[in-house]
Amino acid sequence: MVNIEVSKKLYPFTGEYLPLAHKAKMHYLDEGAGPTLLCLHGNPTWSFYYRNLVGRMRNAYRVVVPDHIGCGLSDKPGDEAYSYRLEQRVEDIEELVKTLGLKDITLILHDWGGMIGLSFATRNPSLVKRIILMNTSGFPLPKTKALPFTLHLSRTPLLGDILLRGFNAFAVTASWIGCKYKRLSPTLRKAYRAPYTTWNNRRAVHRFVQDIPLSAKDPSWATVSFTDKHLESLSDKPMQIIWGEKDFIFDNHFLSEWRRRMPKAEIHSYPEGGHYILEDLGDEAIDLMKDFLNRHPIEPARVYH
Repeated sequence: MVNIEVSKKLYPFTGEYLPLAHKAKMHYLDEGAGPTLLCLHGNPTWSFYYRNLVGRMRNAYRVVVPDHIGCGLSDKPGDEAYSYRLEQRVEDIEELVKTLGLKDITLILHDWGGMIGLSFATRNPSLVKRIILMNTSGFPLPKTKALPFTLHLSRTPLLGDILLRGFNAFAVTASWIGCKYKRLSPTLRKAYRAPYTTWNNRRAVHRFVQDIPLSAKDPSWATVSFTDKHLESLSDKPMQIIWGEKDFIFDNHFLSEWRRRMPKAEIHSYPEGGHYILEDLGDEAIDLMKDFLNRHPIEPARVYH
């Protein structure tokens, strides 16, 4: 079990732990009862990102929120014990879903959680009924978008180690610039960075950045290509997109691509919103989600005798 210092008032949950096939233990929240909401976080956050959503949704839904391996309260194994690649991330979610017996799932996805969750969905479309996206991708970097220079630097083995694992630069910077409408308070910034206080605990933060697939030479390109190719299979599922246009990575280049690929999606775009759009909008974002879910109920499965 990983211990981090976060106020119980901010994160008042008692999570569960699942030992996965590769032996690392995944921490997850499993709150409430009803239709399943599976919420996947990105980098460099953790299940803390969904804390307010869990509090407001668990009276009507079963809300499952894992911490990816290396993140939050999950184990943080070395590279010899865990690959830290997208394919493994997807397999982790498949194992969690199978173990918990989840079905008729509504995916709520942010940042890397989008690529992980949409890869899961394209491989298991019958398990997914509705999708909510926040500043994320399910396809390679758009041709109109260049990877920010700072991310290029962060991908390098030595300099990336110094910046991301030595100085915690990615997590610190994200906690400062991730919100635009209302800056995160010092307490919230500290909570977001709480799992990433040491060199070893920051491994996943760096590995996520290194795993961004830019060409066929990159290890996770095949997984992203499969998801990209099969995204259309999800186009008839009710989809809501909540977007902050001042995201430092997932900007309007990505949003335009989503508009093109998912013309039926319900889109709420905020010109002044930031990357941590769930923090930026607060209750407004959760209200949008609740309204969307109410307007697109999951039909009960028919029973034939």
